[in-house]
Amino acid sequence: MPLHLGSDGGLPASLPMGTADVAYHLAMAGRPLPAGFLFSFAGGAPTLDSLRARVAERVHRIPALRYRIVRERRMFQRVDRIDLEQHVHEAWLPGDDDGSGAGRLMLSRPMGGDGRPPWDVWLVHGPTGGHTLCYRTDHTLQDGVGAAHTARALLDDDPAGGPPPHRPARPAPGGVAGALGDVAASFRRTVKPAFDLPVSGRTTMCQAVVPVARLRALGRARGATVNDVFLAAYAHAVGTWHRKATGSVHPPLPVAIPMSVRRRGEECAPGNRLVVARLLLPCDAPSPRQALAGVVARTHTLRTSRRREALRLMLTAGPRSAGARIGTRLVNGRSVAGPVSSVDFGSALVHQGSAARRAVVYSGLGGGIRCLTTLTSQHDTACFAVIHDEALATADELPDLWLAALLELERP
Repeated sequence: MPLHLGSDGGLPASLPMGTADVAYHLAMAGRPLPAGFLFSFAGGAPTLDSLRARVAERVHRIPALRYRIVRERRMFQRVDRIDLEQHVHEAWLPGDDDGSGAGRLMLSRPMGGDGRPPWDVWLVHGPTGGHTLCYRTDHTLQDGVGAAHTARALLDDDPAGGPPPHRPARPAPGGVAGALGDVAASFRRTVKPAFDLPVSGRTTMCQAVVPVARLRALGRARGATVNDVFLAAYAHAVGTWHRKATGSVHPPLPVAIPMSVRRRGEECAPGNRLVVARLLLPCDAPSPRQALAGVVARTHTLRTSRRREALRLMLTAGPRSAGARIGTRLVNGRSVAGPVSSVDFGSALVHQGSAARRAVVYSGLGGGIRCLTTLTSQHDTACFAVIHDEALATADELPDLWLAALLELERP
Protein backbone atom coordinates (compact mmCIF):
# COMPACT_ATOMS: atom_id res chain seq x y z
CA MET A 1 0.00 0.00 0.00
CA PRO A 2 1.79 3.18 -1.13
CA LEU A 3 1.85 5.86 1.56
CA HIS A 4 4.00 8.55 0.00
CA LEU A 5 4.86 12.00 1.28
CA GLY A 6 2.30 14.29 -0.32
CA SER A 7 -0.66 11.87 -0.15
CA ASP A 8 -2.80 14.44 1.68
CA GLY A 9 -6.41 13.33 1.91
CA GLY A 10 -5.82 9.90 0.40
CA LEU A 11 -4.81 7.89 3.46
CA PRO A 12 -6.78 4.80 4.56
CA ALA A 13 -9.03 5.33 7.57
CA SER A 14 -7.25 2.51 9.40
CA LEU A 15 -4.27 0.21 9.02
CA PRO A 16 -3.54 -3.07 10.82
CA MET A 17 -0.42 -3.24 12.95
CA GLY A 18 2.41 -5.15 11.34
CA THR A 19 4.31 -7.99 12.99
CA ALA A 20 7.03 -5.72 14.41
CA ASP A 21 4.42 -3.22 15.65
CA VAL A 22 2.64 -5.95 17.59
CA ALA A 23 5.99 -7.12 18.98
CA TYR A 24 6.67 -3.67 20.46
CA HIS A 25 3.10 -3.50 21.76
CA LEU A 26 3.52 -6.86 23.51
CA ALA A 27 7.00 -6.09 24.85
CA MET A 28 5.71 -2.90 26.48
CA ALA A 29 2.39 -4.39 27.64
CA GLY A 30 0.59 -1.57 25.83
CA ARG A 31 2.67 1.25 27.35
CA PRO A 32 4.33 3.89 25.12
CA LEU A 33 8.00 3.42 24.25
CA PRO A 34 9.52 6.81 23.32
CA ALA A 35 11.80 6.87 20.28
CA GLY A 36 13.02 9.50 17.88
CA PHE A 37 15.76 11.97 16.97
CA LEU A 38 17.62 14.81 18.67
CA PHE A 39 19.23 17.58 16.60
CA SER A 40 21.68 19.88 18.38
CA PHE A 41 22.26 23.46 17.16
CA ALA A 42 24.80 26.09 18.21
CA GLY A 43 23.06 29.25 16.97
CA GLY A 44 20.06 31.19 18.16
CA ALA A 45 16.86 29.20 18.65
CA PRO A 46 13.74 29.70 16.55
CA THR A 47 10.60 30.89 18.26
CA LEU A 48 7.98 28.40 19.35
CA ASP A 49 5.48 30.10 17.03
CA SER A 50 7.76 29.73 14.00
CA LEU A 51 8.33 26.06 14.84
CA ARG A 52 4.60 25.47 15.11
CA ALA A 53 4.10 27.24 11.78
CA ARG A 54 6.59 24.87 10.10
CA VAL A 55 4.86 21.84 11.62
CA ALA A 56 1.39 23.14 10.69
CA GLU A 57 2.52 23.61 7.09
CA ARG A 58 3.70 20.01 6.70
CA VAL A 59 2.01 17.71 9.21
CA HIS A 60 -1.00 16.78 7.05
CA ARG A 61 1.27 15.61 4.21
CA ILE A 62 3.24 13.13 6.37
CA PRO A 63 1.39 9.81 6.77
CA ALA A 64 3.15 8.64 9.98
CA LEU A 65 1.91 11.72 11.84
CA ARG A 66 -1.73 11.17 10.93
CA TYR A 67 -2.42 7.94 12.84
CA ARG A 68 -3.12 7.09 16.45
CA ILE A 69 -2.67 3.65 18.03
CA VAL A 70 -5.80 1.66 18.86
CA ARG A 71 -4.12 -0.90 21.07
CA GLU A 72 -7.10 -3.10 21.93
CA ARG A 73 -7.73 -3.67 18.21
CA ARG A 74 -4.04 -3.75 17.20
CA MET A 75 -4.50 -1.18 14.51
CA PHE A 76 -3.66 2.42 13.54
CA GLN A 77 -6.55 4.83 12.98
CA ARG A 78 -6.34 8.01 10.92
CA VAL A 79 -6.85 11.33 12.70
CA ASP A 80 -7.99 14.27 10.57
CA ARG A 81 -7.70 17.15 13.06
CA ILE A 82 -4.39 17.76 14.83
CA ASP A 83 -4.08 20.27 17.67
CA LEU A 84 -0.51 21.58 17.44
CA GLU A 85 -0.55 22.89 21.01
CA GLN A 86 -0.68 19.25 22.11
CA HIS A 87 2.20 18.28 19.84
CA VAL A 88 4.76 21.12 19.75
CA HIS A 89 6.35 22.19 23.05
CA GLU A 90 9.21 24.19 24.56
CA ALA A 91 11.54 23.53 27.51
CA TRP A 92 14.67 25.03 29.11
CA LEU A 93 17.73 23.07 30.30
CA PRO A 94 20.34 25.70 31.23
CA GLY A 95 22.62 23.09 32.85
CA ASP A 96 22.79 20.69 29.89
CA ASP A 97 26.51 21.11 29.22
CA ASP A 98 27.19 17.72 27.56
CA GLY A 99 24.25 17.86 25.16
CA SER A 100 22.52 14.74 26.49
CA GLY A 101 20.05 16.48 28.81
CA ALA A 102 17.49 16.86 26.02
CA GLY A 103 17.63 13.11 25.48
CA ARG A 104 17.07 12.43 29.16
CA LEU A 105 14.08 14.79 29.06
CA MET A 106 12.57 12.96 26.08
CA LEU A 107 13.05 9.61 27.80
CA SER A 108 11.40 10.73 31.04
CA ARG A 109 8.61 13.03 29.86
CA PRO A 110 5.20 11.26 29.66
CA MET A 111 3.77 10.78 26.17
CA GLY A 112 0.20 11.40 25.08
CA GLY A 113 -2.44 8.70 25.24
CA ASP A 114 -4.27 6.82 22.51
CA GLY A 115 -6.65 9.68 21.82
CA ARG A 116 -4.23 11.45 19.47
CA PRO A 117 -1.28 10.55 17.22
CA PRO A 118 1.64 9.60 19.52
CA TRP A 119 4.26 12.12 18.43
CA ASP A 120 5.57 15.47 19.54
CA VAL A 121 8.24 18.04 18.71
CA TRP A 122 10.22 19.86 21.39
CA LEU A 123 12.34 23.00 21.25
CA VAL A 124 14.79 22.57 24.15
CA HIS A 125 16.91 25.60 25.06
CA GLY A 126 20.36 24.70 26.39
CA PRO A 127 23.25 26.71 27.87
CA THR A 128 25.19 29.46 26.03
CA GLY A 129 22.48 29.96 23.43
CA GLY A 130 22.49 26.41 22.07
CA HIS A 131 19.26 24.48 21.49
CA THR A 132 17.98 21.08 20.48
CA LEU A 133 15.07 20.13 18.25
CA CYS A 134 13.55 16.83 19.35
CA TYR A 135 11.20 14.63 17.34
CA ARG A 136 9.59 11.91 19.45
CA THR A 137 7.18 9.13 18.59
CA ASP A 138 6.02 5.79 20.02
CA HIS A 139 8.16 2.88 18.82
CA THR A 140 4.98 0.83 18.32
CA LEU A 141 4.14 3.25 15.49
CA GLN A 142 7.55 3.94 13.96
CA ASP A 143 11.14 2.66 13.78
CA GLY A 144 14.36 4.66 13.70
CA VAL A 145 14.72 4.90 9.93
CA GLY A 146 11.07 5.93 9.62
CA ALA A 147 11.63 8.52 12.35
CA ALA A 148 14.65 9.86 10.43
CA HIS A 149 12.61 10.39 7.27
CA THR A 150 9.68 11.85 9.19
CA ALA A 151 11.84 14.27 11.18
CA ARG A 152 13.47 15.51 7.97
CA ALA A 153 10.13 15.83 6.17
CA LEU A 154 8.68 17.76 9.10
CA LEU A 155 11.56 20.04 10.10
CA ASP A 156 14.17 20.42 7.33
CA ASP A 157 14.21 23.50 5.09
CA ASP A 158 14.84 21.18 2.11
CA PRO A 159 13.34 17.81 3.10
CA ALA A 160 15.21 15.47 0.78
CA GLY A 161 17.61 12.60 1.37
CA GLY A 162 17.90 10.46 4.46
CA PRO A 163 18.73 6.78 5.02
CA PRO A 164 18.78 4.75 1.79
CA PRO A 165 15.84 2.48 0.99
CA HIS A 166 16.04 -1.29 1.38
CA ARG A 167 16.30 -3.30 -1.81
CA PRO A 168 14.66 -6.71 -1.33
CA ALA A 169 16.48 -9.89 -2.33
CA ARG A 170 16.09 -13.63 -1.83
CA PRO A 171 17.75 -15.09 1.27
CA ALA A 172 20.64 -17.48 0.82
CA PRO A 173 20.48 -20.92 2.52
CA GLY A 174 22.96 -19.70 5.10
CA GLY A 175 20.63 -16.83 5.94
CA VAL A 176 17.76 -19.20 6.64
CA ALA A 177 19.97 -21.32 8.87
CA GLY A 178 21.21 -18.19 10.64
CA ALA A 179 17.69 -16.91 11.21
CA LEU A 180 16.60 -20.25 12.68
CA GLY A 181 19.71 -20.20 14.86
CA ASP A 182 18.82 -16.71 16.13
CA VAL A 183 15.37 -17.92 17.13
CA ALA A 184 16.73 -21.03 18.82
CA ALA A 185 19.25 -18.95 20.78
CA SER A 186 16.47 -16.64 21.97
CA PHE A 187 15.01 -19.52 24.03
CA ARG A 188 18.23 -19.82 26.03
CA ARG A 189 19.11 -17.52 28.88
CA THR A 190 22.58 -16.16 28.16
CA VAL A 191 25.26 -15.02 30.59
CA LYS A 192 25.88 -11.26 30.37
CA PRO A 193 27.52 -10.41 33.69
CA ALA A 194 27.99 -6.70 32.94
CA PHE A 195 24.28 -6.33 32.20
CA ASP A 196 22.52 -8.94 34.35
CA LEU A 197 21.35 -6.57 37.07
CA PRO A 198 17.84 -5.89 38.42
CA VAL A 199 16.05 -3.27 36.31
CA SER A 200 15.35 0.02 38.10
CA GLY A 201 12.92 1.32 35.47
CA ARG A 202 14.73 4.70 35.33
CA THR A 203 16.55 5.48 32.08
CA THR A 204 19.38 7.89 31.35
CA MET A 205 21.86 8.46 28.52
CA CYS A 206 25.42 9.58 27.76
CA GLN A 207 27.28 10.19 24.52
CA ALA A 208 30.50 10.99 22.63
CA VAL A 209 31.03 12.73 19.29
CA VAL A 210 33.65 11.94 16.62
CA PRO A 211 34.22 12.91 12.97
CA VAL A 212 32.74 10.42 10.50
CA ALA A 213 35.97 10.68 8.48
CA ARG A 214 37.86 9.18 11.41
CA LEU A 215 35.63 6.07 11.47
CA ARG A 216 35.84 5.74 7.69
CA ALA A 217 39.64 5.94 7.74
CA LEU A 218 39.79 3.23 10.39
CA GLY A 219 37.48 1.06 8.33
CA ARG A 220 39.48 1.51 5.12
CA ALA A 221 42.71 0.64 6.90
CA ARG A 222 41.25 -2.61 8.28
CA GLY A 223 38.91 -3.70 5.48
CA ALA A 224 35.86 -2.83 7.58
CA THR A 225 32.77 -0.64 7.44
CA VAL A 226 31.95 2.27 9.74
CA ASN A 227 29.43 0.01 11.45
CA ASP A 228 32.12 -2.64 12.01
CA VAL A 229 34.39 -0.06 13.66
CA PHE A 230 31.51 1.12 15.85
CA LEU A 231 30.69 -2.43 16.98
CA ALA A 232 34.31 -3.47 17.58
CA ALA A 233 35.10 -0.37 19.66
CA TYR A 234 31.92 -0.97 21.66
CA ALA A 235 32.85 -4.63 22.23
CA HIS A 236 36.26 -3.64 23.55
CA ALA A 237 34.75 -0.83 25.67
CA VAL A 238 32.38 -3.30 27.35
CA GLY A 239 35.23 -5.74 27.95
CA THR A 240 37.41 -3.03 29.51
CA TRP A 241 34.51 -1.68 31.58
CA HIS A 242 33.75 -5.13 33.00
CA ARG A 243 37.41 -5.93 33.65
CA LYS A 244 37.88 -2.65 35.56
CA ALA A 245 34.89 -3.46 37.78
CA THR A 246 35.51 -7.17 38.39
CA GLY A 247 39.00 -8.09 37.21
CA SER A 248 37.53 -10.81 34.97
CA VAL A 249 37.06 -11.24 31.23
CA HIS A 250 33.57 -10.66 29.86
CA PRO A 251 32.28 -13.49 27.63
CA PRO A 252 31.13 -12.71 24.07
CA LEU A 253 28.14 -10.41 24.33
CA PRO A 254 24.88 -11.24 22.49
CA VAL A 255 23.26 -8.10 21.08
CA ALA A 256 20.34 -7.40 18.76
CA ILE A 257 21.15 -5.67 15.46
CA PRO A 258 18.10 -3.85 13.98
CA MET A 259 18.05 -3.86 10.15
CA SER A 260 15.64 -1.79 8.10
CA VAL A 261 13.40 -3.33 5.44
CA ARG A 262 11.77 0.04 4.60
CA ARG A 263 11.50 0.29 0.82
CA ARG A 264 11.43 3.27 -1.51
CA GLY A 265 8.05 4.98 -1.24
CA GLU A 266 7.60 3.90 2.40
CA GLU A 267 9.85 6.59 3.88
CA CYS A 268 7.17 8.22 6.03
CA ALA A 269 4.69 5.36 6.23
CA PRO A 270 3.46 4.41 9.73
CA GLY A 271 4.61 1.14 11.27
CA ASN A 272 7.91 -0.56 11.99
CA ARG A 273 9.68 -1.93 8.96
CA LEU A 274 12.62 -3.74 10.47
CA VAL A 275 13.97 -7.11 11.52
CA VAL A 276 16.48 -7.92 14.24
CA ALA A 277 19.46 -10.27 13.96
CA ARG A 278 21.50 -11.67 16.84
CA LEU A 279 25.24 -10.97 16.90
CA LEU A 280 27.95 -11.98 19.39
CA LEU A 281 30.33 -9.11 20.12
CA PRO A 282 33.87 -10.30 20.98
CA CYS A 283 34.18 -8.55 24.35
CA ASP A 284 36.77 -11.16 25.32
CA ALA A 285 39.17 -10.09 22.55
CA PRO A 286 42.46 -8.88 24.09
CA SER A 287 42.72 -5.84 21.78
CA PRO A 288 40.46 -3.62 19.65
CA ARG A 289 42.16 -4.93 16.49
CA GLN A 290 41.29 -8.50 17.35
CA ALA A 291 37.77 -7.39 18.25
CA LEU A 292 37.47 -5.69 14.85
CA ALA A 293 38.66 -8.82 13.05
CA GLY A 294 36.00 -10.85 14.86
CA VAL A 295 33.26 -8.33 14.11
CA VAL A 296 34.21 -8.11 10.41
CA ALA A 297 33.96 -11.89 10.04
CA ARG A 298 30.55 -12.01 11.71
CA THR A 299 28.98 -9.08 9.87
CA HIS A 300 30.33 -10.43 6.56
CA THR A 301 28.45 -13.67 7.20
CA LEU A 302 25.36 -11.67 8.14
CA ARG A 303 25.44 -9.76 4.84
CA THR A 304 26.44 -12.50 2.42
CA SER A 305 23.86 -14.93 3.78
CA ARG A 306 21.19 -12.21 3.46
CA ARG A 307 19.91 -13.00 6.92
CA ARG A 308 17.86 -9.80 6.85
CA GLU A 309 15.71 -11.28 4.10
CA ALA A 310 15.43 -14.64 5.84
CA LEU A 311 14.26 -12.99 9.05
CA ARG A 312 11.77 -10.83 7.17
CA LEU A 313 10.21 -13.85 5.50
CA MET A 314 10.23 -15.94 8.66
CA LEU A 315 8.51 -13.26 10.77
CA THR A 316 5.82 -12.44 8.21
CA ALA A 317 5.08 -15.80 6.57
CA GLY A 318 2.86 -17.06 9.37
CA PRO A 319 0.26 -15.51 11.67
CA ARG A 320 1.07 -12.01 12.84
CA SER A 321 0.84 -12.97 16.52
CA ALA A 322 3.33 -15.82 16.07
CA GLY A 323 5.85 -13.57 14.34
CA ALA A 324 5.40 -10.93 17.04
CA ARG A 325 6.08 -13.48 19.80
CA ILE A 326 9.29 -14.47 18.04
CA GLY A 327 10.21 -10.79 17.80
CA THR A 328 9.77 -10.25 21.53
CA ARG A 329 12.09 -13.19 22.20
CA LEU A 330 14.77 -11.90 19.86
CA VAL A 331 14.92 -8.58 21.74
CA ASN A 332 14.61 -9.50 25.38
CA GLY A 333 16.83 -8.97 28.40
CA ARG A 334 17.05 -12.72 29.02
CA SER A 335 18.80 -13.44 25.74
CA VAL A 336 20.55 -10.21 24.62
CA ALA A 337 22.17 -7.27 26.36
CA GLY A 338 20.17 -4.93 24.14
CA PRO A 339 19.91 -3.45 20.65
CA VAL A 340 23.01 -1.94 19.01
CA SER A 341 21.85 0.29 16.18
CA SER A 342 23.54 2.42 13.51
CA VAL A 343 21.66 5.04 11.45
CA ASP A 344 23.12 7.31 8.76
CA PHE A 345 20.87 10.39 8.72
CA GLY A 346 22.66 11.82 5.68
CA SER A 347 23.19 15.54 5.16
CA ALA A 348 22.77 17.82 8.17
CA LEU A 349 19.26 18.86 9.13
CA VAL A 350 18.80 22.57 8.33
CA HIS A 351 16.00 24.36 10.18
CA GLN A 352 15.21 28.00 9.36
CA GLY A 353 18.68 28.44 7.90
CA SER A 354 20.61 26.88 10.81
CA ALA A 355 22.40 23.52 10.34
CA ALA A 356 22.39 20.95 13.14
CA ARG A 357 25.83 20.13 14.55
CA ARG A 358 24.90 16.53 15.31
CA ALA A 359 21.98 14.10 15.40
CA VAL A 360 21.17 11.27 17.82
CA VAL A 361 18.68 8.46 17.36
CA TYR A 362 17.33 7.19 20.67
CA SER A 363 14.71 4.90 22.19
CA GLY A 364 13.46 3.97 25.62
CA LEU A 365 14.01 0.52 27.09
CA GLY A 366 11.56 -2.38 27.44
CA GLY A 367 11.40 -6.16 27.59
CA GLY A 368 13.97 -6.37 30.38
CA ILE A 369 16.62 -4.62 28.26
CA ARG A 370 19.19 -2.71 30.32
CA CYS A 371 21.05 -0.89 27.55
CA LEU A 372 20.63 0.44 24.00
CA THR A 373 23.66 1.68 22.06
CA THR A 374 23.41 3.80 18.90
CA LEU A 375 25.70 5.43 16.38
CA THR A 376 24.09 8.26 14.42
CA SER A 377 25.95 9.78 11.48
CA GLN A 378 24.96 13.20 10.14
CA HIS A 379 27.05 14.95 7.47
CA ASP A 380 30.60 14.84 8.90
CA THR A 381 29.80 13.99 12.53
CA ALA A 382 28.94 10.73 14.29
CA CYS A 383 27.43 10.53 17.77
CA PHE A 384 27.89 7.42 19.91
CA ALA A 385 25.10 7.23 22.52
CA VAL A 386 24.40 4.81 25.36
CA ILE A 387 20.82 4.78 26.67
CA HIS A 388 20.82 2.66 29.81
CA ASP A 389 18.93 1.71 32.94
CA GLU A 390 20.25 3.55 35.99
CA ALA A 391 21.00 0.14 37.54
CA LEU A 392 24.13 0.21 35.33
CA ALA A 393 25.55 2.90 37.58
CA THR A 394 28.92 3.24 35.81
CA ALA A 395 27.71 2.91 32.21
CA ASP A 396 28.53 6.59 31.69
CA GLU A 397 32.16 5.39 31.39
CA LEU A 398 31.39 3.58 28.12
CA PRO A 399 31.65 6.61 25.76
CA ASP A 400 35.17 7.42 26.98
CA LEU A 401 36.16 3.75 26.77
CA TRP A 402 34.75 3.63 23.23
CA LEU A 403 36.88 6.64 22.27
CA ALA A 404 39.91 4.96 23.86
CA ALA A 405 39.32 1.86 21.72
CA LEU A 406 39.30 4.05 18.60
CA LEU A 407 42.64 5.52 19.65
CA GLU A 408 44.10 2.02 20.01
CA LEU A 409 42.84 1.10 16.55
CA GLU A 410 44.62 4.15 15.12
CA ARG A 411 48.03 3.22 16.51
CA PRO A 412 50.44 1.91 13.86
